[in-house]
Amino acid sequence: MKKTILVTGGAGYIGSHTVYELVQQGYHVVVIDNFVYNQPWPFVGVQLERGSIADTALLERVFSSYDVECVMHFAAFIEVGQSVLDPQRFYENNVVNSLNLLNAMVRCNVTQFIFSSSCAVYGNPQYLPLNEEHVFEPQSPYGKNKLMVEYALQDYAHAYGIRFVSLRYFNAAGAAVDHNLGEWHEPETHIIPNVMRAALKDKELTVFGVDYETLDGSCIRDYVHVFDIAQAHVRAYTYLSAGGVSNVFNVGTGRGFSVLELIAAAERVVEKKIRVLHAPRRAGDVPILVADNAKITRELGWRACYSTLDTMCSSAFAWEKRRLNHGT
Repeated sequence: MKKTILVTGGAGYIGSHTVYELVQQGYHVVVIDNFVYNQPWPFVGVQLERGSIADTALLERVFSSYDVECVMHFAAFIEVGQSVLDPQRFYENNVVNSLNLLNAMVRCNVTQFIFSSSCAVYGNPQYLPLNEEHVFEPQSPYGKNKLMVEYALQDYAHAYGIRFVSLRYFNAAGAAVDHNLGEWHEPETHIIPNVMRAALKDKELTVFGVDYETLDGSCIRDYVHVFDIAQAHVRAYTYLSAGGVSNVFNVGTGRGFSVLELIAAAERVVEKKIRVLHAPRRAGDVPILVADNAKITRELGWRACYSTLDTMCSSAFAWEKRRLNHGT
């Protein structure tokens, strides 16, 4: 039986781009997804198991039906603001369900795990850029969710022999329009697709917080193309398959851009002015997040290939135009 990579949340934004990369490189992929956003399924020939990782019977059936060598775990709620408003929902989905997945892996002797983590585990930076040794002070239930699963992974590695890579993403951006892949969240909370929707529909864009201690008062983030994140997963899998020990890596470009700089880049791409409404800060946000990516470059040989804002905005704009033309 051919070795299989199980991808949870493989119909989601980052998960789907990673599935595409894995298939392109010849890996056998099985996806579990419950299509919480009613997103499209663009893949032909990829085995899809519709359902939730909360379903223990589904997990047992998948692990018994396929020779799963590695699990890439993307399935999670991601809206930081919503995690503040409804933490119970986030802890149940992001933490409890992740433990359910890990427990099924232990029972079925699957020992390789790649976790979709976040720079949100760091909280307010004590220094910049942020490296993997920075203290943990997550400012939202979402960030705490990710950190709790990371702690669980350490304990499961010690007790049950699971080897893991935790990839702490900074801000995912961009799309692969040629392959019918892009962001598909309803409601959409990420800044780049919302900028593009404001431009396409000639609506006002809300910017949360312009009174931070930054040069222009808006938040600064490290935007990394979703295809670069997908490549980080492929390299993490290669690392674990070669016997690599459990590890954590930042996934970011190492350069920060403010929200207002992002809007300026979007205006260059869409060739029009975007109307902006200034609003109070959003709960759970921190002023600046920029990655130190030296470790992933050194140990996995990963580098960001699509690192300019204009590149990310161009692909995101093309994707949103396609969504609008299809009435979504």
